Amino acid sequence: MAVSALPSETPGDEVEAVVADVFARGCTSRRTMENVTGKWGVLALVALREGAYRFNALRRRVDGVSEKMLAQTLQTLERDGLVRREVLATIPARVEYTLTPLGAEIADQLFVLVELLEARVPQVVESQAHYDATHAKR
Repeated sequence: MAVSALPSETPGDEVEAVVADVFARGCTSRRTMENVTGKWGVLALVALREGAYRFNALRRRVDGVSEKMLAQTLQTLERDGLVRREVLATIPARVEYTLTPLGAEIADQLFVLVELLEARVPQVVESQAHYDATHAKR
C-alpha cells in the first residue's frame, strides 16, 4: 500500500491518499482479500446476502464450519467493515449478523461467482475424471 501526496483545494496544503495494490505484500487490500476469499469468508458473506442471521442459524447454513472458525471469520469480517454484529436488547440477549453496505456489494460479486461455479459443476467433474484417468497411468 502506498501513500502519496495529492494537491488540496488550499494552495500549499497536500492531502495524503492511500493507493491500494493487492499484489504488494504489505497492502491492506491483500489481507482483506484473503479474509473475504477464504472458504468460510465467502460462505458467510454469501449466506448473509439472504438477510440477518443469528450465530447458530448461520452456522447451520454454512454447513461444516466449526463454532470457533465461524466466530473468527465473523470477527475478521466485522473488523474489515463487511459484517455488522448487533446485540439486540432482549431477554436473553440476541446477537444478529448482517452485511454492511460494503459487505453487501462484495457479497453480490461473490454470489455471481458461486452461481457460475455451481452451474459449471458438470464440466468440473468431467475435467477431474479426465485428469484422474490420464494421471493414474503414470
